[in-house]
Amino acid sequence: MPKISSDSLWEQAAAEVQSLEAAGGEEEEVVSERTVFLMGSKAGGKTSILLRCLDRDEPSKPTLALEYTFGRRARGHNTPKDIAHLWELGGGTSLSDLVQIPISPASIRSLSVILIVDLSKPNALWGTLERLLQASQAQLEKVSSQAQKAQKAKHQTPVHSARVLPKDYPDRELISPFPVPLLIIGSKYDLFQEFDSDKRKVISKTLRFVAHYYAASLIFTSIKTESLMSKTKGFFSHMAFGLDRGKTVCCDCTKPLIIPTGSDSFSQIGSPPATDVDITSLHAKNPKDLWKKVYELVFPQESTSEQRELKDPAKDPQYSDPQIDAMRAQKDQELEQYKREAAKSWKGLELET
Repeated sequence: MPKISSDSLWEQAAAEVQSLEAAGGEEEEVVSERTVFLMGSKAGGKTSILLRCLDRDEPSKPTLALEYTFGRRARGHNTPKDIAHLWELGGGTSLSDLVQIPISPASIRSLSVILIVDLSKPNALWGTLERLLQASQAQLEKVSSQAQKAQKAKHQTPVHSARVLPKDYPDRELISPFPVPLLIIGSKYDLFQEFDSDKRKVISKTLRFVAHYYAASLIFTSIKTESLMSKTKGFFSHMAFGLDRGKTVCCDCTKPLIIPTGSDSFSQIGSPPATDVDITSLHAKNPKDLWKKVYELVFPQESTSEQRELKDPAKDPQYSDPQIDAMRAQKDQELEQYKREAAKSWKGLELET
């Protein structure tokens, strides 16, 4: 992958916008730009959810590595449109090192992260969320540190600091807030609700704990249920455009969870639902580790070492082009012929020596 210049197109564009605003005087209304980074379970419905949130009536296609799009929204009549830069990571956890692209010094000041986990595949859920959150958090901390060092070197006041929660935030001293606003979406609720009630309870309570631990919002959704998608769109628009996300709260594990950040607490969540095991025998290092061990007792996790080898885009039917494909096939044949001839010539040289 080519090295990305620190003086990227986005930074140049931002500088140009700032100069135009300065020239236009104080009457010019500033356009808001935010960045939202979506990641999550492989084939977990990320693209479908994003398209619905953007009101785009188009079929979703498998995300190839890392894809970019954008959304725009006017604040009112005849006003500039705010812009949301939207990045979507494909491949589940296999391409987690690509988080360095959307999480950059240019984006970190206005960045939000959406983690989409597939509720219908609980045996891959914890491994997916743990690995992706760790990769994102490590990159956020790295970029934040680099930005602060650069500002100090230029004798500027650091503009980005760690996320600060209100003093009355529930369990403020016991949680570890994610560095930027985080939304966890549990997708495919239509399949999840067919699970046994005890299994649903374990998954729901575990995700409530994870969301509260990271000071994140949590919502369960299904693209097949319009009311749930409407609520999901509210949370998305809050992150992408700063709109009100609504006041609905539902912590009932028998219903789709809708829990804005700051609306839950450890006392409401309770202890891990481990009825068949002595919790003290699990030797957990901390509360998060305890919830992980209990969850994995119920849902042993599949290996997260997914193949890094993506399907060759040149052979993917959705990217087919008859003329290009015919030329590619001809070149492939020529290459194979060259390899065979080269192999024969090397064998001939070996025999002569």
